[in-house]
Amino acid sequence: MLRKKRPLKKRSFFILSHCYICTMEVQSLPVNYLPIIFQMLVAIGFVVTTMFVTHKLGPTRKTKDKLTPFESGIEVIGNARTPISIKYFLVAILFVLFDVEVIFMYPWAVNFRDLGKDGMFEMFIFMGTLLLGFFYILKKGALDWE
Repeated sequence: MLRKKRPLKKRSFFILSHCYICTMEVQSLPVNYLPIIFQMLVAIGFVVTTMFVTHKLGPTRKTKDKLTPFESGIEVIGNARTPISIKYFLVAILFVLFDVEVIFMYPWAVNFRDLGKDGMFEMFIFMGTLLLGFFYILKKGALDWE
């Protein structure tokens, strides 16, 4: 008795294609890393060779002026290890933190029309969270210079 072959359904096609993909295994052998290792060795060799050659062939005139510290054309006065207020570092970190929000706003602005109302709502949540953080910083007095 001859049986008719049933056409494959979408589900069975997915199962077959999924099994085919599963049988293709990606093998990473140590031989595959040779170009990367070779490039690293060439780069390290270039740096070492350049430093060695410039050190040996370059002039070595040690004078008093060359051995003194030099900062932007100004002679050094006093100790370089003077204590600096932590407020400067805090303001710098807060600037970076709130400046990163602009990085997240550019893709949103580019895709504003495509995102629709959901994108607008999500941006309001994002900006609200940042504003809450900013108000928290103000309340804690992190930006007070007194």
